[in-house]
Amino acid sequence: MRELLPLFALPLMIACQSGEGDQDLSAASAVPGSLGGGQSTVVDNESQKNVVQIAVASPDHRTLVAAVQHVNYEDVLVNAGPFTVYAPTDAAFNALPAGTLDELMKPENKEKLENILEYHVALGVLKPESMKNGMHMGMANGDNVIYTVTDDGTVMINDAKVLGSVPASNGLVVVIDKVLLPPAK
Repeated sequence: MRELLPLFALPLMIACQSGEGDQDLSAASAVPGSLGGGQSTVVDNESQKNVVQIAVASPDHRTLVAAVQHVNYEDVLVNAGPFTVYAPTDAAFNALPAGTLDELMKPENKEKLENILEYHVALGVLKPESMKNGMHMGMANGDNVIYTVTDDGTVMINDAKVLGSVPASNGLVVVIDKVLLPPAK
């Protein structure tokens, strides 16, 4: 084994040596916008999109993306997961009582917004077609949701209707028509 060590170390030593003709590649290899950013700032146009990238690319989820960014959850949601993110549309946020969203976006209400956003995330991939009527599921904030499947096959999570789903590299985005509000404590 000792004889093999120099063979493995040789490429590392060559890569670490500096010569007169060497260029500083640190600036050239940096990802645009990644200085000081987290994993969510990595640019990858080849791989399947993660749950955050899917939401960012959707014209119907601007409010959700703004809320996720407001509480700095982008880096959490781009991790390996898997996550199921129940993604309310902009229309769902607009249906909240007047002033609710503005109030939640205030710095002093960050914890309330975090709790609501975490109530939209389940660990694991939970496809709507796999949901059974009356099934309960624990969410990232520690509270439970309940699924209902109507006679016509419509899947509901609490009182929000599932509109569709999009597979992601780290889970699933399930589009819903209402904002899920955690139960009062």
